Amino acid sequence: MRNRRKGFTLIEMTIVLFIISLLILIIIPNLGSQKNHARSVHGSAMTTMVQTQIDSYGDEEHDNNVTFAKLVEHRYLTNKQVQQARAENIYIEGNHAYQN
Repeated sequence: MRNRRKGFTLIEMTIVLFIISLLILIIIPNLGSQKNHARSVHGSAMTTMVQTQIDSYGDEEHDNNVTFAKLVEHRYLTNKQVQQARAENIYIEGNHAYQN
């Protein structure tokens, strides 16, 4: 009987590396698109949240000239929320929140 070495052959290793490479090539582009989709959803959610606070402020304070400063002053938004909204390019115009 011959002694056989235990281990993988070069062909087996090449096939495994090829399969792993294919999986990576499939996964990486999807990660980028998922990141963009998450940013879009987050921006939309922030816009909706700011609009809800604008509506609440307008109903309770009877003020038709809403700004981020007034929303913070009357505790409808925190400074951190305003910073995040500005980072998402959300602005208030005519008592409506918009995102660029």
